Amino acid sequence: MEGSKRDLEDDELSVPEKHSKMEEEATDDKNCSEGLVNVLAQFQSESGETVGPPIELPLALARDKLQLILNALLEQEEITPYSFFVNEKEVTGSLSGAVDSSVSEEKVMTILYQPQAVFRVRAVTRCTSSLPGHAEAVLSVSFSPDGQHLASGSGDTTVRFWDVYTETPHFTCKGHRHWVLATAWSPDGMHLASGCKAGQILIWDPTTGKQMGRALTGHKQWVTSLCWEPLHLTCDGESKRLASAGKDGDVRIWNTKLGSCEKVLSNHLQSVTALRWSGEGLLYSASQDRTIKVWRASDGVMCRTLQGHGHWVNTLALNTDYVLRIGAFDPQSLMKSRPEITPPEERQACAAKYYKEHLAAAGGVERLVSGSDDFTLFLWEPAKDRKPIERMTGHQQLVNDVKFSPDTRIIASASFDKSIRLWNGFNGKYIAVLRGHVGGVYQIAWSADSRLLLSGSKDSTLKVWNMSTKKIDIDLPGHADEVFSVDWSPDGQRVVSGGKDKVLKLWRR
Repeated sequence: MEGSKRDLEDDELSVPEKHSKMEEEATDDKNCSEGLVNVLAQFQSESGETVGPPIELPLALARDKLQLILNALLEQEEITPYSFFVNEKEVTGSLSGAVDSSVSEEKVMTILYQPQAVFRVRAVTRCTSSLPGHAEAVLSVSFSPDGQHLASGSGDTTVRFWDVYTETPHFTCKGHRHWVLATAWSPDGMHLASGCKAGQILIWDPTTGKQMGRALTGHKQWVTSLCWEPLHLTCDGESKRLASAGKDGDVRIWNTKLGSCEKVLSNHLQSVTALRWSGEGLLYSASQDRTIKVWRASDGVMCRTLQGHGHWVNTLALNTDYVLRIGAFDPQSLMKSRPEITPPEERQACAAKYYKEHLAAAGGVERLVSGSDDFTLFLWEPAKDRKPIERMTGHQQLVNDVKFSPDTRIIASASFDKSIRLWNGFNGKYIAVLRGHVGGVYQIAWSADSRLLLSGSKDSTLKVWNMSTKKIDIDLPGHADEVFSVDWSPDGQRVVSGGKDKVLKLWRR
């Protein structure tokens, strides 16, 4: 009976899983034939801290047993799931599958561990709604920090809000005079900012669809990027300050409550293409002048210029983007059907707590990655050094989008060369290439548990990629034309996509 059950389990394995299993068994046999049965191992966190003394472990030790040993060494009250790595190779079955022939019984082998999300996001498999309404291409789609609201910006000059439960239109917001090129949710979830090709920025209330305050005007050409001040840096847990970038080469910091421009940061020689407001109070701006500038958001002083790219810098991502996005919403609470709402007076403290925990898991350092028209990416620690950690090469055409996984461990980059590449989030080393699209990849989005990656492409499809197999999990056709924008809700429940066919599509399990 036990044997037949095991056969059945083997039959249920996917082809990549079978190959992985066969490879591990082959490695097991190889190590055993060489007489190597046990290894001396030392557990180490991503920040370099060791746990307990080196201990002797059998090579045949399964991953779930490693979990138990580490939790015992850490004296955890509750069992926490971890990922394990030996020489940057993940332990997916037994320890032997990640060990190479250079390991000896005398040498201490380091096993890196990293906490996994305790929740698991399931891959979306079907389109539950096609939402028409926009009269031109959908240029941006995004869920609010709690996943309860959905917004889109379009070439038809409108911003629209949609009901995620009934999957129907909610509000149509008119006020822009030209294409809506950029949208950004405030981390408290109370406001949505939108910027258009006429250089105008408007703030919207997602609960009423009404414009809040007056239009923010000052950019002399179109608005290319928007980002809000991180919630833990606010004085009262309310999002007020917004940064905007323009084709005019300026970065502006606004007080949205007063409707005034606090600072104009002018040092770029060409259009500013991307903005990030870091949890350390710094602003990063990328430009077509091939540079990235580091500004102090409090007084607008330029701290340094990051140079190295040979062409336009298109995109930026921080390893803290996920925690800055969700603000004061507890990542565990987001998985519930109705997330718990943090009282306003506690928001700033909650956001600061989540940010501190997230940064500690990332090794205590905020890292920035940049992608360019020169086909390359650079990984930086921009708060302290103007030299990059790594120059990341391999793409054959320009890099459109780049995102850190929520657990900060992996960087994904999307390119017009029809591929997505994966890189180590700590040192920028190449991990794998994901191929399957037959057109350029415009945008990517991670699931909240970092186990799945979503991509939208010029070929009119979305694809869901599995990070353990590095293969396509689900192929999602359905759009009639190019898919410009995709987002995965922070609660993991939904995916939204929009593009040239003027339609939003919602996807669920």
